[in-house]
Amino acid sequence: MKKTLTIALAALLLTACANNEEKLKQRAEELCRYIPDHELREEARDYMTADFYAVLDTMFNHLPEFEAMDHEWLYYFVTGNGGTIADYTVTSVEPTDEDHAVATICVRQKWEDGSFDSTTDIEEHKLYMERVEGQWLMSDFDGHKADCIRHIAINHREEAVRDAISDYLVTEIGEHYLKGEICIPMQIMVHEEDELFMGDFWVFWYTPNGDTLKCVSGGNHSGCMTLSKDGGKYRVTSFNQTVDGAGNDASARRIFGDYYDIYQNIRSNERLRETVRQGQLSYYVKRHNLPYRYYQDYGWPAVEIER
Repeated sequence: MKKTLTIALAALLLTACANNEEKLKQRAEELCRYIPDHELREEARDYMTADFYAVLDTMFNHLPEFEAMDHEWLYYFVTGNGGTIADYTVTSVEPTDEDHAVATICVRQKWEDGSFDSTTDIEEHKLYMERVEGQWLMSDFDGHKADCIRHIAINHREEAVRDAISDYLVTEIGEHYLKGEICIPMQIMVHEEDELFMGDFWVFWYTPNGDTLKCVSGGNHSGCMTLSKDGGKYRVTSFNQTVDGAGNDASARRIFGDYYDIYQNIRSNERLRETVRQGQLSYYVKRHNLPYRYYQDYGWPAVEIER
């Protein structure tokens, strides 16, 4: 009798475990629909832990748009940049403790018509789950949470450096130009090393005219800035500029050293400069919630500021 009872209890336990695993697999399949891929859906908030959603929200919605060009891999988790749709299959779910589990999912790429892309392999990924107030939520995906946290920290430092350089260009360099109402500098970094920041820097003064920023003055100030951190805030402590006139090339070679060719490639690429200028103007207008839609240099057509 005791043996029969033991066998029955074991069978019930196995059945319960199987049922629990099946429920976890079903929940994992549901969570797969909210894996961020080029976009973070608002409703995903209800299917993710609060900290994971907050990290992704910062990545997708609160970093400058040009970050997507430099670090686009952080914005697509599964499909890459090939225009396909991810098809998910949960192969297993392994509980790691009472409130945590890891789902193994296989992903195939398919086209919009439902046919599968035969040129890509089936990929295996890890979806991390955490039980919060009785509900299983997505807490990470392939370790991207740590990747995003590191990138956000780097971005915050880069933003603080950019702000310090912009402040210096406005207050120290822009002071010597014909002033408009708004000074919006531009910077293209050539090389960064410790506290040294080499770049192609520009100052532009604008005067608004309706929805257009009319450029009234501007100029180039390339060189190497030295920054220091003072009370948690960066500031420029010195600026070694290239000189005007006949000595320009020699001073650029001395200042940029091994990075002179990179600097020259940037300096000679007018299309690149205008692209960066447009992007940084767009960021400035959005950041300060300004109504301007165009900018215009004297004698040139107005250029739309991307919103």
